[in-house]
Amino acid sequence: MAGSTVRNGRHGRRFSSWAVRATAAAACSTLALTACGSTKDTGASGAGGGGTGKVGVILPLLTSPFWQSYNDYVPKMATSEGVEVLKTVNSNSDASQQITDINNELNQGVKGLVVAPLDSAAIEAGLAQADRKGVPVVAVDVAPDKGKVAMVVRADNVAYGEKACDYLGQHVTSGKVVQIMGDLASVNGRDRSEAFRACAKQKYPKLKVLEIPAKWESDTAASKLDTLLNANPDIKGIYLQAGGVYLAPTLQTLKSKGLLKTAGKAGHIAIVSNDGIPQEFDAIRKGEIDATVSQPADTYAKYGLYYIKAAMQGKTFKPGPTDHDSTIVKLPNGILEDQLPAPLVTKENVDDAKLWGNTVK
Repeated sequence: MAGSTVRNGRHGRRFSSWAVRATAAAACSTLALTACGSTKDTGASGAGGGGTGKVGVILPLLTSPFWQSYNDYVPKMATSEGVEVLKTVNSNSDASQQITDINNELNQGVKGLVVAPLDSAAIEAGLAQADRKGVPVVAVDVAPDKGKVAMVVRADNVAYGEKACDYLGQHVTSGKVVQIMGDLASVNGRDRSEAFRACAKQKYPKLKVLEIPAKWESDTAASKLDTLLNANPDIKGIYLQAGGVYLAPTLQTLKSKGLLKTAGKAGHIAIVSNDGIPQEFDAIRKGEIDATVSQPADTYAKYGLYYIKAAMQGKTFKPGPTDHDSTIVKLPNGILEDQLPAPLVTKENVDDAKLWGNTVK
């Protein structure tokens, strides 16, 4: 599911990833003699109980292989980062339940929270609860529209949409392509959708973009894709905004209609996905899909826990490059976001041992 823009209606205009990075670079240049963006010790320490105490980790859902992998990484990274975590909590795709989960964790006396928000606006209520109790929060994968968080740990979701658009634009010269979108209540769904749409319009005008709003729901994706293919059997490309929930239903739907042709064969539909799960890698190897953007489940867990420990110690960070190949940017709403690398994976690099999707079973 896992950008640098926030809801247009709240902020008046779209801020592109390059503009945010330019702002970050300018800010960094003014911070003389500071470790700009570094994840080494910066700021004062000692607040929030000296960084000790239990941490609650709240998941958005567990029906996606991506979030299952993230869930598996949490205890491993907690050990390596020296953080004591409670058993993870699954909000089961329910934004209101997630607020209840936050309240329940606070009532258990946690000293920090790592939350993957389901809804960029609705999460504000949970953040307010934590702020009233003086408990720092780190958001993973999705940035809130409003509210106080110590850091957002996320990849650049605008780049996700642009990478998918460029791949399809370079392999489909003209014709219809469809993007199966995520939940537009999430900044991730908005960023990917807007970026893909804008890129196609500006760079590949011979492509006709069709859209399926699927809200991260596999059944919705399958039924709407089936309907769309009935009316448009000549679709030449598909962008899956979340392979964890859309890959299987998409392949099954194409197969049922006799449209699942492997790469290199006549009639092959070019498919680009997002997530970087093992199932996508296997599909790339088989030629069923062509590429995916590897969303870093491992480093989401690692740096989510890193930043919550730092926040509990009272440490702060500034915009700029980090010591782990990423960039901290300040979003238009003032929140800091560490934008982690998310490489494009194709048949040329799908077997790279460094990709987290090749390290899990």
